[in-house]
Amino acid sequence: MSYMKKIVLTIAALALAMASAFAQDVQEAAQDVQAAATEAAEALAAAEETPAPAPKPKYWTTSLQTNINFGQTALVNWAAGGYNNITLAAFIDANANYAKNKFKWDNRLQLDYGFLYSADKPILQKNKDRIYLQSNAALDTPVKNLFYSADFSFKTQFDNNYNYVTPKGLDDLDPDDKKAIRQAWRDARELTMSICSPAYITLGLGIKWTPKPWFTLNFAPLTGGVVIVAKPVLRSTYGMEISKKSQAEYDEKAEFMAANKAFVDSYELGSGTPEEDAIYNKYNMYDSWMAGGSYYKSARFELGAQLKADFKVDVNDNFTFSSQIVAFYNYLKPKQVPRVAWDNRIFWKLAKYFSLTLSTNLLYDPEVNIPLTLATKSTRDKELKKNPDATSFKGVQFKEFLEIGFTYTIASKKD
Repeated sequence: MSYMKKIVLTIAALALAMASAFAQDVQEAAQDVQAAATEAAEALAAAEETPAPAPKPKYWTTSLQTNINFGQTALVNWAAGGYNNITLAAFIDANANYAKNKFKWDNRLQLDYGFLYSADKPILQKNKDRIYLQSNAALDTPVKNLFYSADFSFKTQFDNNYNYVTPKGLDDLDPDDKKAIRQAWRDARELTMSICSPAYITLGLGIKWTPKPWFTLNFAPLTGGVVIVAKPVLRSTYGMEISKKSQAEYDEKAEFMAANKAFVDSYELGSGTPEEDAIYNKYNMYDSWMAGGSYYKSARFELGAQLKADFKVDVNDNFTFSSQIVAFYNYLKPKQVPRVAWDNRIFWKLAKYFSLTLSTNLLYDPEVNIPLTLATKSTRDKELKKNPDATSFKGVQFKEFLEIGFTYTIASKKD
């Protein structure tokens, strides 16, 4: 074999070996790719079968609704009569509710505040004022829809409220002296309530029944309560008791006033003897002391049973009716009828930011002495017929508001 032929055969053998090795590498690479694809497909299938991690539980639900209502009446040469007036009122309803496993904690704060200006009384008058905080903690029982319950409430108002009576001698003032007229109205007004005068605080232990989402009944046979009247002048109105240290002084002054009332009513200071003037002055000094009310206790403890029923029906997204009835029976005064409060609110959303609200509040409190100046004419005549010297009475209190205005929900979410 020639030398050239050997070279050709050698080169051919090397090429064949290289081709064989390249083919083997390609085959192995293809097998590796196929294995990787198979592994990826299996991993993807496994990932699809693995459930997504559960979202973190959220136990709080909160909401905050605000209402601002405005009203105005203007009369020009109106034959039927009447007075120009403006009203402005605001309402806030805040809720924060917690639920986890067998425990629930519901909290609600309602704030009402409003003013009225009427041309017949040249001063700004307050016509709405309420602070009402409720908190209820509940724990499941073995019975469906029944919970062990602790119910707390606090109710008072922001500041002073008055009964605006017509001042004496108003016709003697210069009609152009607006400042003097306004001051006369301020001097004549009668204080009816103030912050923490009164304030009602209750804590009751019992059971809560929620047979339907829109109805809750809470019965607390062990309920302790405190009624606070910080303003001495209002303590008589809200049934405070005379303190032990002031009882003897009170009895002495009351006896003197009862014995000399007829004389003082018919006597004119300076028209008689110095002794008679002294009796007259002493009587009026005692009368001022009595009116001040400093001899009353500032707080009254109550122990009894409380029944509270709450209704809230959402007819649709725009119409809601809520109602609450609270009855309290005082064990410490078993012959006394229960105190009953009944609040209602109808909320109708007319447009995105406008609403119509109707609210009513009814109260009967056997401890409250309502000033006779606040009574209707028929009630006042009835009470004076029974007792010509009556200055107060006990009865049902009622107020109602119909308002249209701006509404906005700031938050309604789960935390």
